Amino acid sequence: MPESQRSDDGVQIDMISAERMDGLRTMEKIRLILDSVHEGNIVILEKGLDPDEESKLIEVTMSEISPDGFTGIEIETIPTGEETGLFGKLMGKSSKGKLTVIGPANRIETLHKDENLISTLIHDQ
Repeated sequence: MPESQRSDDGVQIDMISAERMDGLRTMEKIRLILDSVHEGNIVILEKGLDPDEESKLIEVTMSEISPDGFTGIEIETIPTGEETGLFGKLMGKSSKGKLTVIGPANRIETLHKDENLISTLIHDQ
């Protein structure tokens, strides 16, 4: 993952393709996600994680929470159909599976979620 190019007046969003995640083992995926979230970034996964990987992500996250530091993650997932969705169009390919949004618990607040929409408010740090 490239180093964060954070600006004081914006939020960095890391959109990670399915191909990038497919080449990684479970712990590599988790570190990629959590390292970015620790920096205050929002991570969007084109493919999402399988249930075992998501459980491991939550387990590792819980072990890293500290009262005066990392507050954990907020994670939301919506299924995607076989047709090309917005993310697929942005990446120039079709998207299958599920789209997952992950961010720092102290910065991201889910306002609404259904099978077609995740509406999120992102707070400044």
